Amino acid sequence: MPTPASECLYCQKNENLDRLMIKICDLEVSQLFLFKEQSHLGRCNVVYKDHSIEFHELSDEDRNAFMNDVAKVAKAISKAFNPTKINYGAYADTISHIHIHVVPKYIDGFGFGGIFEMNPQKNYLSDTENFNVIEKIKSVL
Repeated sequence: MPTPASECLYCQKNENLDRLMIKICDLEVSQLFLFKEQSHLGRCNVVYKDHSIEFHELSDEDRNAFMNDVAKVAKAISKAFNPTKINYGAYADTISHIHIHVVPKYIDGFGFGGIFEMNPQKNYLSDTENFNVIEKIKSVL
């Protein structure tokens, strides 16, 4: 059953979202968030601006603009952190809102060569470290 906007983590922008992510900025048709759990340094989430559930329900213009936002974020993460590979995830089984996880992977790093864990709860940064990661991403966006 799709999550209604009234119960959506991304639409409600409440303490549940704040526990998991930090807003970095607005993009053309989305918002960019840094995951607080940073087992994959630079991991972000690109979240579509409106409560939409399926890519095929978006207009071609909005879908293309969203994918351009995702590509812009991936390029910035690549410049900022030089990962070996960037993985993408768009599951939304339990939180029905269009979003894509942008997950940098490093050859000798956590989970390289496998599917990334949604929230491994292994590496949380300090507020200062989060700020530095965000500033590094923003400087190359």
